[in-house]
Amino acid sequence: MKIQNPHDKFFKETFGKIGVAKDFINNYLPQEIKDIMDIDKLELQKDSFVNEELEEGFTDILFKSNINSEEGYIYFLFEHKSYPSKDAVFQLLKYMIKIWEMKIKKEGVSELPIIIPILIYHGKEKWNSKIMLGEMITGYNTLSGNIKKYIPNYEYLLFNISKYSDEEIKGEAQLRIILTVFRDIFTKNIEEFHGTIVRSVEYLSELDDKQTGIEYFETMMRYIFNARVDFSEKDIDNLINKIGDNYPEGSEVVMTLADRFVEKGMEKGMEKGMEKGMEKGMEKGASNALVKTAIKLLTKKFGILPEEVTTKISKLDNSILELIIEGIFEYKSIEDIKKYIG
Repeated sequence: MKIQNPHDKFFKETFGKIGVAKDFINNYLPQEIKDIMDIDKLELQKDSFVNEELEEGFTDILFKSNINSEEGYIYFLFEHKSYPSKDAVFQLLKYMIKIWEMKIKKEGVSELPIIIPILIYHGKEKWNSKIMLGEMITGYNTLSGNIKKYIPNYEYLLFNISKYSDEEIKGEAQLRIILTVFRDIFTKNIEEFHGTIVRSVEYLSELDDKQTGIEYFETMMRYIFNARVDFSEKDIDNLINKIGDNYPEGSEVVMTLADRFVEKGMEKGMEKGMEKGMEKGMEKGASNALVKTAIKLLTKKFGILPEEVTTKISKLDNSILELIIEGIFEYKSIEDIKKYIG
């Protein structure tokens, strides 16, 4: 399965576990569907049907099972944008058709399997897209039943978890954690989001396997650090203190991952700054080596530099760049170099 972004990765790593998928089905699917499904025969399929144009907004995962005593499928489509797609019902239909086409081409079947389509949404904007295909077809609802039978129509199951309360989020620890984190990732400010992480730690305490808990906590925090860029050093320290008393292993995970992501961010910042600096420096005749050194030293000392700062540094002549480099140990903040860059 191709991983496109942090939402995609966290969803597939969690829902790709048979136990979590079964947990979701047991707790959220209508009883009439569960009554005709053999959940013990649930099997993860390796195929993905989202095309390249839409993979930044959608993630899918497919399971095979026995439905109504025949081979059938449960198709999860996860929309990980912060706003709903207007044509989700149409996109789901296209993906289901791809599944049926795969069955025809690979297995030569003459009868198509049942597919139960499920869409999970966690954006901060209200879901206002159609859930029935007929609602997208002009004049469909005004037609008589004799005419409607000639026109394709279907409905998908929508789970808008952004509207769920804590009490409405059900299931075992890993399922509750992913739904809670997805619910809050767009909507909570960073201080409120600390509460989401602490609540997830409480859920992890329910797991019998301590190692599984630590590994899943790391998976969750990797997702959070990738999906949210507003964690400051102070926020991370506060978070470590909040979870340290009850889950010291989690504090170690946060510290380790935070160091990695800060380092990674600094590297990206330096690369971006150096690239721009060298380009601008060449225009003015400044030394590439001096621009690169100045940006690198300042980034290491103060973190990722604002683009405005790297642009101004890149326009300085060699003598000013040398002064900035010589004074690197004296600066207390980025403000101290303003006298050089204006």
